Amino acid sequence: MRRLLCTAAAVTAAALALTACGTTQPATDADTDTDAKAAEAITLTDASGEKVKLDGPAKKVVGTEWNVVEDLVSLGVDPVGVADVKGYKTWNTAAPLKNEPKDIGTRGEPSTDSIAALNPDLIVATSDLPPNAVKQLRKVAPVLEIRAADASDPIGRMTGNLDLIAKATGTTERAEKLKKDFDAKLAEGRKALKDAGLDGAEFAFADGYVRSNQVSVRPFTSGSLIGAVNAELGLKNPWKVKGDKSYGLGATDVEGLTKLGDDVEFAYIGSDGDKNSTPFAGVLKKDKVWTSLPFVKKGNVHRLPDGIWMFGGTTSMSQYVDSVVKALTK
Repeated sequence: MRRLLCTAAAVTAAALALTACGTTQPATDADTDTDAKAAEAITLTDASGEKVKLDGPAKKVVGTEWNVVEDLVSLGVDPVGVADVKGYKTWNTAAPLKNEPKDIGTRGEPSTDSIAALNPDLIVATSDLPPNAVKQLRKVAPVLEIRAADASDPIGRMTGNLDLIAKATGTTERAEKLKKDFDAKLAEGRKALKDAGLDGAEFAFADGYVRSNQVSVRPFTSGSLIGAVNAELGLKNPWKVKGDKSYGLGATDVEGLTKLGDDVEFAYIGSDGDKNSTPFAGVLKKDKVWTSLPFVKKGNVHRLPDGIWMFGGTTSMSQYVDSVVKALTK
């Protein structure tokens, strides 16, 4: 009788224990999977203020702009879809594609149908896309919209975008390393230029285009990402024109170059794949205004290597630092 009472008490205690846990049934594999998914779930607020909810780190990702594609590749995420794949391969050599992503159309007008066919976990777009285009993409998959650029804090915007993409893809440790490597590259470059007596040197960066036989020059002011990196290297930006609020880009022509000082170092990036992007090495060779400029006569014009994306991420900017140091200290 005593043994029976003890057994009944044990059974009652076990039942109470199960009730205290909220169930009288043992945990199943399905319950464990649900808990694991809930733990992996990610909620982010993007640049537009939208809440972006993911079941877990995104693996199948589409990038509609080259800077976000560079970030993805640098973070170890191979995008399944990329806008203008050929253009990316031409203009961005710092973070080459390791796979063969689907070309989803142009950066300004990606194909919703092409993206939908990829069944992505996430689409990373920028504020350069029209709101209606982003709205359509949100019907296909979660969209993480980042602010394309910010002239008030170009480097902070670049690294902030990297962090946001890293959180969405579960690659935050890799993002931290990329940022540390970039900071180290800036310090290394600044020291090299200072040792060469170039601290505070005037350095004007621009790109140029030929349209309808007219040459347009686009100065990269202090508000541009390139301009901000140059400042970190200890270089002085001599451009007097005003840049736009996002990219810090100005506008001038060949005559506007006469306002640069006599001792300025002038640099640009073009592409042999786009002859209209290299007027400084092309049509201007016969232009009297260009050839009469003091910095041109002194040979202080530097064409930096093709394939450095001027609006890229930490990987492109590290590549840019190396090219500037090499050009000015050779």
